Amino acid sequence: MRKWTDRALLGLGWCAFTAGFAGVVLYFGSWQRQLVVLVASGASYLMIGAVVGLVLFLIARGWRSAAAAGVLLAAVVWTQLPIFVSDGHAASGAEVVVMQSNLLFGEADAETVVRAVEDNRVDVLTTDELTADIVARLAAAGLARSLPYQYLEPTSGGGGTGIYSRYPLRDTEKYDKFVLNQVSATMDHPRAGAVAVFAFHPIPPSLDFPAWSSEMRRIHEILDAQQGPAIVGADFNATRDHSAFRDLSRGRFTAAAELAGAGPLLTFPNDRRWGPVIGIDHILVADATCDEVRTLTVPGSDHRAMIARVRLNG
Repeated sequence: MRKWTDRALLGLGWCAFTAGFAGVVLYFGSWQRQLVVLVASGASYLMIGAVVGLVLFLIARGWRSAAAAGVLLAAVVWTQLPIFVSDGHAASGAEVVVMQSNLLFGEADAETVVRAVEDNRVDVLTTDELTADIVARLAAAGLARSLPYQYLEPTSGGGGTGIYSRYPLRDTEKYDKFVLNQVSATMDHPRAGAVAVFAFHPIPPSLDFPAWSSEMRRIHEILDAQQGPAIVGADFNATRDHSAFRDLSRGRFTAAAELAGAGPLLTFPNDRRWGPVIGIDHILVADATCDEVRTLTVPGSDHRAMIARVRLNG
């Protein structure tokens, strides 16, 4: 009986090992096929198979199988550890509190957004799926009390994008070669001086995969050309498991969640009982570090908003 039990455990262990191995392969690959990229959104979940496989191999006393699972687990730890460990860098410059929120075709609750801005003393709010209707409702809820400066490109549907700021904005720009609106502005911070602010929202890969791939490359080019302190708030329609997203943080920019060691911040979908399950909303910074990042629910939106406490380099 013990022999058959061990064989069953070894078989289950290898099934789990295969799932974990697939997760690692999906993580490291630069995939150009839509289905593979969509599956890669959950590569971290598949990697759990490495842990399960190792446990099952040890119970079954399959030492060589356990050794293989140990190597795979080391690769998993290599991919996941950075999001749990703070960079430990203490910047001495000005603090900027950043909030990113996808407003779901303008259906999000405006009063909740304004209350979150006021309660957290947000300095910069980047918004996606911004419509003329929610612009008016945000104004009626008193957003200008905290963030009187704005650069907005609202549209019907999900294409609108905007930036609200506590400090004056100049050099506003709307980028071409995108399906949805992508914008930036320079914020004149009283202590830090000029700080570039970007609000991005590439089209979902499930709707138009070639366009998403092209837009992620275009965003990479825009950020590579940026000099000086900068902040990005975006629904990238990409998780940390996508190489297209990780490419954005291989230069001067780094994900605020990774700097803070905040772990996997899941933001979508937030309108399901079983959600959210993936993190596609992100804040990136350049010439800065981050002390704290967290998410919060905005009623009416299918995304959790993200708030980051950013410290610019002095």
